[in-house]
Amino acid sequence: MPVFVHELRFADLPTHVVEQGQRCVLDLLGVGAVGAGTQLSRLACEHAARHFGAVGTGARMLFDGRRVSPVGAALAGGMTIDSLDGHEGHSLAKGHVGAALLPALLALADGDVGLDGPELLTGLVGGYEVGIRAGMTLHATAAEYHVSGAWNALACAAAAARLLRLSLPTTNHALGIAEYHGPRGPMMRCIDHPTMVKDGSGWGAMTGVSAALLAADGFTGAPAMLVYDERPHIAALWQDLGVRWRILELYFKPHPVCRWAQPAVQAALELRKRHQLVATQVDHAEVVTFHHAARLSTRRPRTTEEAQYSLPFPVAAALARGVVGPAEVGPGGLTDEQVLRLSDGITMIERHEYTSKFPAERWAEVTVVLRDGRRISSGPTTATGDPDHPLTDAALDDKFHSLVDGRLGRQRSAAIATAVRRLTDPAADLEQLFELIFRPSTSPTTTARARPAPERIFGADGMT
Repeated sequence: MPVFVHELRFADLPTHVVEQGQRCVLDLLGVGAVGAGTQLSRLACEHAARHFGAVGTGARMLFDGRRVSPVGAALAGGMTIDSLDGHEGHSLAKGHVGAALLPALLALADGDVGLDGPELLTGLVGGYEVGIRAGMTLHATAAEYHVSGAWNALACAAAAARLLRLSLPTTNHALGIAEYHGPRGPMMRCIDHPTMVKDGSGWGAMTGVSAALLAADGFTGAPAMLVYDERPHIAALWQDLGVRWRILELYFKPHPVCRWAQPAVQAALELRKRHQLVATQVDHAEVVTFHHAARLSTRRPRTTEEAQYSLPFPVAAALARGVVGPAEVGPGGLTDEQVLRLSDGITMIERHEYTSKFPAERWAEVTVVLRDGRRISSGPTTATGDPDHPLTDAALDDKFHSLVDGRLGRQRSAAIATAVRRLTDPAADLEQLFELIFRPSTSPTTTARARPAPERIFGADGMT
């Protein structure tokens, strides 16, 4: 695998893989721009500023601008993106690569004058291919469901090893260190008790960058057993590197809440739109879904973390407000009386048929009971954004601007989108993108909405 990491070239990447990498960068930056306004991000950045001081030029923190060590910048960036659960993921890895990988890359790329856009994209794609397989391997070999940081740390170590031009043996040590030190947090604990620890991606980014830097100094840690497990069903996951591009299997979220809740959210949005419902018509709702989604049980969230890891609350927001965006799961959305009334009244029922399809598929159905006694049902629903039902590029662009325009301003957000599109051009000035994304964000809250029409902001089908 280290050979793949170091020998992968931009010319080796199919055009649709490169385009997917650009989609990931744009989506992650959009989520990060809004996440930078959360208390979680502010605390993480302050922590990095106080305790991860820069030696020399260091690296700038994402949407903050202060210079800290690359390890600290990776930590803060990973936590900033992870603070808003709106970024991409992979169903079979049961988690997220990019929330850790992009900040790790940026932490080492800042100040690397020899780096260009194509090389940044190549490192990103290579990291995704490693990270997705590491996640699938961990879930196939560990009894407990671990946070993404447990395995996306290997993606970060691999990408960092490439940027640092480590030797193959040294890269093996970097991967082993990242695997050994990666945060094997119990994911379902944060589902049952949502807090700022979330999916561990900030810790995964920090661990991966630290692992590569330690290995460069001679620290040993090989082998990474997630990479070198020789059992046939595990080894098969790694044998198609560079042939099967698993980055193409990512889903993109139309709503900034846990992916497990999104089939039910989409079903509720579709019912509201189809029947032109208003909140006062609805008595209560029933949600049939899979086991893991039913564990998202917080009804009256006190924090955005609790709102993002809830099923009844965003379903209620979908029914009451016709939109589930940052405003709905931010501080200003947590006190909406109609949303809270509906959230209290939602019944959640597990269905074995849906549970048996998880994690490859996620299904739900919603039945709304109206005050006049009528019952209207969505039927089985899966979320928009999966590879077989993708968001269009226009929808992803609309998502980015609906997230970012109100926080950074239309001019700056448009400049970021243009710079991401130009990453394929080796002549493009990468520092222009860096100046745009490392400069502090300006809005004091995450609740501003750039586009007022609710059905056009993360609406029923995620389309414009």
